[in-house]
Order: sequence, then C-alpha cells, then structure tokens
Amino acid sequence: MKKLLNTLFVTTQDAYLAREGEQILVRVEGDTKLRLPIHTIGGIVCFGRVSCSPFALQLCADNDVAVSFLTETGRYLARLQSPTSGNVLLRREQFRRADSPEASAVVAQAVVIGKVCNCRTVLRRAARDHAEAVNADALDAACRELDLSVTRLGMPLPLDALRGCEGDAAHAYFAVFDHLITAQKDDFRFAERSRRPPLDNVNALLSFVYTLLTHDVAAALQVVGLDPQVGFLHRDRPGRPSLALDLMEELRPVLADRLVLSLINRRQVTAKGFRTTASGAVLMDDDTRRSVLVAHQERKRDSIRHPFLDEETEVGLLPYIQALLLARFLRGDLDGYPPFIWK
Repeated sequence: MKKLLNTLFVTTQDAYLAREGEQILVRVEGDTKLRLPIHTIGGIVCFGRVSCSPFALQLCADNDVAVSFLTETGRYLARLQSPTSGNVLLRREQFRRADSPEASAVVAQAVVIGKVCNCRTVLRRAARDHAEAVNADALDAACRELDLSVTRLGMPLPLDALRGCEGDAAHAYFAVFDHLITAQKDDFRFAERSRRPPLDNVNALLSFVYTLLTHDVAAALQVVGLDPQVGFLHRDRPGRPSLALDLMEELRPVLADRLVLSLINRRQVTAKGFRTTASGAVLMDDDTRRSVLVAHQERKRDSIRHPFLDEETEVGLLPYIQALLLARFLRGDLDGYPPFIWK
C-alpha cells in the first residue's frame, strides 16, 4: 500500500526538496512547508520548477523511492531511481519477445482488446446512466463501430494491423466523447484529441491524468521486475516508457477518462482554473491541479471487481495486478496475458 497511496506530488513552483536526517523536506522560499519520513513515501512526482538537493536524491535512491520530473503541463521529462531490481531472466524474456514482431503482437493484441472493450463499456454506461442528457443514437453508433473492432481483434493480426485497428477504435470513441460531457458545456467542449500541447480544457485534463496513470503503471512494472521502457505495442524510443504506455491503454478509459468526465460533470473543476498561453497551449493553475490530484488519489481507494481474478480490489492496485499478470505470462505461468476488461 505504500507504493499505492503515498506518492508525494509537488506542484508548487520553485519548491525545493531537501534532506534532514531520514526525512524529505519541501521548502518554498526558504520556509519548510512539509516534512515526511522517507519510509512513508512510495514515490515523488515533481511538476514544473521543482528542484532537489543531491542529498535528498541519495536518500530516495537508498530507499527505492523513484523521483519523476514533469513539465507544468504534465509532460514526462525524466525519472531517477535506484538500480533496476527483479529477476534478470524475466527481463531477458521481455527483451526477447519485444524483439520479435510475432511475439510482440500477442501481447499488443490483448492490450488493444482490453482498451476497445473498456471504451465501449464507458459509452454504454453513459448511455444507460445519463439517457436524458446524452445523444443515445450517437453513442449507439460508436458502440457498433467498436463492436466491429472487437470482432476484427478476435483473429491474429500483425502489429501494423493492430495499430490501425486501435487507431480506428480511438477515433470512433473520441468522436463522441463530447456527448459524455453533460455540464459546463460552454467551457468544456471536446472536438478532437490534442496532446502536445493540449489545446482546450478537456485535453489539458486528459493529458494530465494520463501522465499520472503512466507514472503509476511504470512504478508497478518496476516493482515486478519488468523494464517500463521496452514495450510491445509502443516501440522503443529514447525517454519513452513504452511498456507503461502499453498497459495504460487498457486502463485509461476506466481510470482516467471517467475521472476527467466526473470532475467536469460534478463541477469539481471550472473554467477559471485554466489559461491559454500565447502558443495556444492550455494550462491548469495550481488549485485546479491539486483538485485533480486529490480526486485521482481518492479514486484509487475505490473498490472494483477484477474480471480475471474475480476478486474485489482497490482501483489503485490495478496497475500492479496487470503488471504481475504480464510478468506471469512472460515467465510461462499463464497461457496468455489477460487484459483488464471492465464489466
């Protein structure tokens, strides 16, 4: 649970992390705003202009506490951590399969199936729970397109075809995403997905929460001994946690998209918390970012039934469960990788 709930998010600009004995101190303009014993911290995520002393970083490394650095908008920059631990044989098997297009396609296909099924469930639940506020016909048409994608994914496909299928499904899903926003429509309209940079309030929220989820998944992969940088659906690229992005695909409709929709529809975020820069990028202010972080952490405490294990578990444990299942598949303990499919 330490890894799940005790992530320290530092969003205050010009904050400085220092060490005092076995504690991490957060200082702003010379004043100590927070002090935490290192054994209570599972990870540290720094947004924007946040710096750390070498001694604080050493304390984190000695206690296996990863420190991640992101831009103020949530774009991943770097991650400092202690040397990789885990079973070297497991990582070698991961690398071997990643080098094989055929073996990579086996894992990638399971991940894409999970993503498409979960996108479809998000739309179906919205149509059922908010029938009076959404365009049911548009959502039903999108679900039929996703049904076709699921059918196509029922047969073995090469990587390029899988990526094409995933892209088509994502287009169908995001084409009706605006219909899922039932409040504050003048301030939170969604036309299309824009990432670098996000060009509207909804995309700013999505990008930020996706970054948080990527951090959680990368940490889970490290815990089970897998390398977050070497993926199957997403190919290797310097600085990109490709395997974390793979596993995130099946989780983000449930863990990220629904959170963003809830924040907007329940008016937990408002338009005054966003600003547009000269370049067109949309940024959140500190208060809005904190609200999102609190909601993200609270969501992790909710319970959900895992479809493969058929057991109740905390939402925040899903990245760790999926990372363990992937590791067991790569070791040969499972015949296939079971993606998380929400029901």
